[in-house]
Amino acid sequence: MTTLTLKINDNTIAGKTFLAFLKTFVAKEKAVEIVSAPVVKEKSPYNPEFVKKIKDAEKRADYLEINPNDVWGSLGLK
Repeated sequence: MTTLTLKINDNTIAGKTFLAFLKTFVAKEKAVEIVSAPVVKEKSPYNPEFVKKIKDAEKRADYLEINPNDVWGSLGLK
C-alpha cells in the first residue's frame, strides 16, 4: 500500500475541480480511500505584537504609499 499526502487549495478552481475528480473516482473504487487530516498551521516567524501594530496601522489608512520609481514625486517634493 502507498500513502500520498496532497495539499490542495480548495479555494481555487483547479483545487475544486481536482477534489471533485478524486471524490468521483474514489466513489467507484473500494481500493482507494480519502483520509482527511487537520491542516497544521505553521507558526509565524514574526512577533505577534509587531503583526498587530501593522494590521492596526493598515486599518487606520493614515499612511503614505511611495512609488519607488518616483520617490520625490510621491512625497510631493518635486
